[in-house]
Amino acid sequence: MKPGADKIFVGKSPDKHMMKQDEINQSLVDLALQGKTVTRLKGGDPSVFGRVGEEAELLAENDIRFEIVPGITSAIAVPAYAGIPVTHRDFTSSFSIVTGHEYKNKTYSNVNWENLAQASGTLIFLMGVANLEYICTQLMNCGKSAETPVALIRWGTWMEQETLTGDLSDIVEKVKAANFQSPAVTIVGEVVKLREKLAWFEQKPLFGHRILVTRSRSQASELVREIDELGGEAVEFPVIRTRPPSQPEAQKQRDEALGQLDRFDWVLFTSVNGVEYFFQRLLELRIDIRSLSKARIAAVGSKTAAALERRGRL
Repeated sequence: MKPGADKIFVGKSPDKHMMKQDEINQSLVDLALQGKTVTRLKGGDPSVFGRVGEEAELLAENDIRFEIVPGITSAIAVPAYAGIPVTHRDFTSSFSIVTGHEYKNKTYSNVNWENLAQASGTLIFLMGVANLEYICTQLMNCGKSAETPVALIRWGTWMEQETLTGDLSDIVEKVKAANFQSPAVTIVGEVVKLREKLAWFEQKPLFGHRILVTRSRSQASELVREIDELGGEAVEFPVIRTRPPSQPEAQKQRDEALGQLDRFDWVLFTSVNGVEYFFQRLLELRIDIRSLSKARIAAVGSKTAAALERRGRL
């Protein structure tokens, strides 16, 4: 995110909305008309139960240009992180995505439970933990076997990811016993059986761990990448910030020393930051690097040495 950008939280939970959808729609319009570049960030794909249609409609009605950047819907991504592919040639070649809740003034008569129950494909319910008992009952009443495997995946792709499995006959009781809460994706179908063999994310050595990275942002990328590859979540919190000297006398002494590099026998670098700042200041002062030709160069630490090698001098 661009430094200095304003952040407005409009997240939703089953029992609490930070901002009503109509208010979100209007905020997008109001901010855009102020001449601002606005990003509406959603989880998963914005066009799968993401209300993007309503938001885009109001923008279009106000002649505001917009771009929709598609994502990967949680209906597919979350099961994959739990080791459950939504299709598999040995089980099914189709799947259906169904909302787990609708407007309060609507009933589930709008969902064709009979067709869903008779379908051989995987059924994926989003935002349906609170209505799980109703969903399971409807499927079984319409002919779905009570032994059909079911999985609920909570906080999918996050370090808090949690997966609960069962079948249509017992999953509700398991959810109650485990106090399993939203947000979760519910998968119904034979592909759930693959989880035992294919679960991969939860097997990573750092899964479930959040790790604080205190290095400067410019130096943290490699460590953050390694933590991510091992299944952890890196939280960047730099505790060091490098800045030029603020005192005029210190600035003068620094620049005088840089102007006399041809008189030095040794130049010692103690950090990567020191290397980067040294060469940056040489460039700003238009000092020829060849003034270092008589000096020997020393580095404290392999990272500092590597930073010098990238500059072509060691």
